[in-house]
Formats: sequence, C-alpha cells, structure tokens
Amino acid sequence: MLLKGLTVLDLSRIVAGPACTRTLADLGADVIKIEPPEGDIMRRGVPKVNGVALGYAQQNAGKRQVSIDLSKEAGRKLVTRLAAMSDILVENYRPGVTERLGIDYDAVAAVNEGIIYCSITGWGQTGPASVRRAFAPIIHAELGLVDQNARERGTDPLPEAVSHADFATASQAATGILAAYVHKLRTGQGQYIDVSMAETMLGFNEFTAVEVNGGFGDAISPFRPGKAALVKFPNGDWAQVPGNPTTWIFDIAKALDKESELHALGLYGREDTQGKDEQMVELLQRWADEYPDIESLELAMESSKLPLGKVKRVADIPKEPWAIERGAFVQININGAAASIPRSPFRLSHGKAGPAFGVYPQGYDNRSVMSSMLGLSDTEIDTLESEGVLCKFSNTGWSS
Repeated sequence: MLLKGLTVLDLSRIVAGPACTRTLADLGADVIKIEPPEGDIMRRGVPKVNGVALGYAQQNAGKRQVSIDLSKEAGRKLVTRLAAMSDILVENYRPGVTERLGIDYDAVAAVNEGIIYCSITGWGQTGPASVRRAFAPIIHAELGLVDQNARERGTDPLPEAVSHADFATASQAATGILAAYVHKLRTGQGQYIDVSMAETMLGFNEFTAVEVNGGFGDAISPFRPGKAALVKFPNGDWAQVPGNPTTWIFDIAKALDKESELHALGLYGREDTQGKDEQMVELLQRWADEYPDIESLELAMESSKLPLGKVKRVADIPKEPWAIERGAFVQININGAAASIPRSPFRLSHGKAGPAFGVYPQGYDNRSVMSSMLGLSDTEIDTLESEGVLCKFSNTGWSS
C-alpha cells in the first residue's frame, strides 16, 4: 500500500476530517483515531452493528481507535508524544481550540519540525467568520448551493440529503496533505495546511465563476444540471436526462424522429425554447411514454450521444454488475459482525487501496498504541485508565 510506513494522528470528528483520514488509511497509512471520553458524535448515529454506528464505521474503517481525555494535562501530554512520532496530524476543531490545548501547529512543530499538520474548518483560520461553527448543511446554505438548486428547479429552498461539503473538503484536505508530503520528500520541510469548507465549495461548484460575474443573463447554456429532466416510464422506472432540456431537446427530437412535433409548436432553435422548461419536460415525458423501458429509449437516442440514468436506491448498488466486478464494496469486521462499506475509489497499478481492517468500539486500541508507540508498561496504562486519562473498554462496557 502506497502510504505504508506513514503515521497519521487523527484528532478530527464527525465527517470531513474522518473522511480525509479514511482516504489516507485506505492508501496504507497507519491512522490513529483519537476520541474524547464522550466519543465522536457520529457514534450516536443509527443504525448500529454490535454497538457501532454504520455511519461512523464508513468514515473510520482501517483506523486504530484510541480515547484520551484532553481536558487533563496528562492526556494532552500523551497526544503531544504521539504527535512527535507522527508524520501527519489532522484536526477539525474551531480555530483557537488546539492552541488552548497546547497541541496547535507551533506546539507540535516544536517537538516534530517535519510534521504535516492539517486543520479543517468551516471558514478557515483567519477572518471574521473563522470562529463560527460549521456543519455541511450550513455551508450548503451559505455558499449558495441551496439557493442555486431552488432557482434552477423553481422550488422553495430544500436541504441537501448528503453532506457534499464534508466529502468535498475531505478530498481537498487529502490532496493538500499528499502534496505537502511530496514537498517534504524533496526538501525535508513539514508545513501547516489550512483547509476551509467554504472555499472548497466555491471550487466544487462549476457555476461559481458564472454566478459571481453576473449570472447567465441572456446566454443559453446546455450545461444546467439543476434543470435536467426526469421522466417516468410505463414500468414505473424513472430516468434522469442530462443537460438543459431547452437545448438538448433538438438533438433528442432528431434521434427519435420527432422534429416535426417541435416545428408544429413553432420551435426551430434554442432561442425558441428558452423559458419553456416545463413544456420541454412535458414533451420529453410524452416521448418516454412511447417506450416500455429506459433501455429501449436510450437505444433510440444513441445518435444524440445523451445517456439516461435510471433512478436507483443506494441499497441496490452492491448488486450491480459493475459494482461486483469492480469490488466497489468490501465487508469489514464491525466489533465482531460483518457489514459492507464502500471500498475505495482508487484502483492502483502498483498497490491496493481500501480499509485494512474494520472498526471497533471507542478506545479499543488504547493499550496496544500506548505500548507499541510510547513504550508504556501495563502498570502505567492501568494508572492512566484509573485516572480517567484513557477511556477504558471492557467486555461489559465503559469506564473512565
């Protein structure tokens, strides 16, 4: 695995940070997940498998689980010692928190000058918004995604069902970390990386430049995914037709030999269909009604070079031939039970990617990490557990 030999100290929680370090773990890094006594909030999610939330498992598979109370000086010292032995540190506290805890970049670099230290926040480390709390739905709202979707669809604002901002930010953070590691290989220098969810979503919206420079105006764009048509077939299936229906309708009509219908409506070019989104979708629906299923319409549309996407449930994807052939899902051990999670988007010609092992309860690896990395004896670990510095796991539950 490509990152074998690298140690990552993961002080992050919820989604963006853990998804970033899951990528590093998938690529072979030894990721040590540090949780407070109350645990990562994602552990509270449902459903659970043997007491571990599946949402938490997806983002934290392949990481060693350690629980340390950072409100205690001894806990902060443990983390500093672990940071001194790590190559990479990832955290997503609000600005100022790590400084108060004494584990900020300057403090860690003092004991490990080569550390690559990545901070993930909603609004970045500087500026008037830096101290604000941020979750993906907040970023979706404030970075224009909710408004843009509503305008494109002609609806009231609606929430996103998936935490796009978290996963986009995780991807950018991992990219920055790997770039910093390449720089370190060349120069020996570690560095600090400041990644914001807000700026990530500016970059991950293909229409940001359009929006901030006056919008579409009178320009006719074929690329309007928010306006893409959905049509229903006689067998009950739904399909997504990509692109702006007011522009692509002519290509589809030509492929289906329906141009005469457009002409009968006085529609000869894209200028004639602008502002008639609903009418074009209704027309596409009438044409779809003539075909028994998605496959037959897609075949008829072949010359338009527009594919159709069948609306499917995520739960059905593991049965898809492509997913089976690609090994898109992997079964992991979740505290003694098997469950499926996405493997990894990477397919490497000289290595493999995906979780090396599963997920266990909070603090499961306390003793092994304290022993192998810090050389602590059983007696010393017992003392840390009795003092509540380490959260102790047992077969009957938790104590601290």
